[in-house]
Amino acid sequence: MTPPVVVDGERLLWRLDELARLTATPGEGVTREAWSRVDVEARDRVAGWMRDAGLHPIVDPAANLIGRSPGVVGRWFASGSHLDTVVHGGHLDGAYGVVAALEAASALHDAGHTMDHGLLVAAFANEEGARGTAGMTGSYACVGGVSDAALDEVDDEGVTVRDRIAGAGGDPGRIAEARWDPADIDAFVELHIEQGPVLADAEVGIGVVTGITGRQALDLRIAGAANHAGTTPMRLRRDALAAAAEIVLAVEAMPADGAVRVATCGFVDAVPNVRNVVPGLVHLGVEVRDESAAALDAAVARLDALLTEVAARRGVGIDRTWGQRVPPRDVAPAVADGVRRAAAVRGLAHLDLPSGAGHDAQVLADALPMGMIFVPSTSGVSHAPGEHTEPADLVSGAQVLVDTLLDLDARLGRAGLGVAS
Repeated sequence: MTPPVVVDGERLLWRLDELARLTATPGEGVTREAWSRVDVEARDRVAGWMRDAGLHPIVDPAANLIGRSPGVVGRWFASGSHLDTVVHGGHLDGAYGVVAALEAASALHDAGHTMDHGLLVAAFANEEGARGTAGMTGSYACVGGVSDAALDEVDDEGVTVRDRIAGAGGDPGRIAEARWDPADIDAFVELHIEQGPVLADAEVGIGVVTGITGRQALDLRIAGAANHAGTTPMRLRRDALAAAAEIVLAVEAMPADGAVRVATCGFVDAVPNVRNVVPGLVHLGVEVRDESAAALDAAVARLDALLTEVAARRGVGIDRTWGQRVPPRDVAPAVADGVRRAAAVRGLAHLDLPSGAGHDAQVLADALPMGMIFVPSTSGVSHAPGEHTEPADLVSGAQVLVDTLLDLDARLGRAGLGVAS
C-alpha cells in the first residue's frame, strides 16, 4: 500500500527558488560561501521553515543548523545536507538535500503522522571548503572530528576557521558539544542531485547510492628561479611553471592505467605571472579520488616518487603538504534496501551507482549507518550556473526520501535496533 505521507511539490520547489533568490546573480549562478552573510541569511530562512514544520531549530557551536522533532522512542533518523555553495555554483547542490529533508518534516507534520523515531534535519556548515579551507567542517564536528589545528586553519583571506565559525553564530570554544551521540541516531539518509550524467543518460529517476568515493588533497609549492625570459638560455632555466605543467600532465594520466578513478589539478598560481619573466614560483593544488582506500594509498606513494624525480631533473624545490583525506565509504545495506523499496512502491525506476563526489554523509559514516539517494543532473552539470534537475525529479526524490524514512521506521519501530544490523 502507498505510504500515507505525501510531499507538497509546489512548496518544495518554491523554497528552493527562495533560497536561490537570496544569492543568485543572473548568468553567474549562486555564490553562497560558508559562514558569509548570505549563508547565514539562508540558514535563518530555513530555521523559520523548520519552526513551521514543527521542528525545534538551533544553531550548534559549529554553526550547523539542526532542527529536531521529538518522536516516540527517544531516537532519531537524520537527514539533510548543506546550504553553502562554490563560487558561481548551482542552486541545487546541497540546498536540495536540506530543503527536501525539511519537506519530509513538513509532510509528516501536515499529515499529523508521528514516527516512532524523531526526525533530525541538518544544514551542515562549510561542506564545500570556503576560501580554500578543508571543507565538511560541520559534519566533522558532528562526529567529534574538528581539532584545534583545524580551527586554526587560515583561509585564503587570512581569517581562521575559528573566527569564521564565531562570526556565523557558532562557538568554537564549545565545538565538542556539537558532537552527536551515535546511540541516539539510527540512520542518516542524504538526498542529493547526482552531479554526474549516469542517471540522466539512463533516463532513470532515482539513484540508490552504493558507496562514496574517497579523496586525497595535495598542495604543492614549486620553487624555481625567476629570471629574464629573453636572456636566460633554456638549458639554464629553473622554470617552476614548466615543472608544474609536467606534474599536471602526469596527474591527468594516472586514471588511464587504473591507478585511481579520477585525478585533477584544479588550482594553479604562478609568480610573478608576467609574460617576459621565467616563472620562479608556482602553487599547485592536486586531488585524486577513488572508491578504494588502498588505491589512494598507492597514489600517494606514486605522487611522492613523481615529485622527487621532477624536482631533481628540473632543479626546482617542491614542498608538499598532504591535505584533507576523506576515506571512501560504503552505505549501510539496510538503508539502501529501504530506498529501493520506496522507489518500487512509487513505481519509480531506480539504479544502483556509486557517488563520485564527496558528501557530508561520508563523514557521518564513521559513526552512523548512512545511505544516499540521487536524482538526475541534466547533462551531468554541477558546480556551475547550468546545474539543473527537472522539477518532477526533484519532487519524486523528496517523496522517496519520506517513504524511505517511513519504511525504516516501520521496520525498526520501538525495538531500537541499529539500522546496520
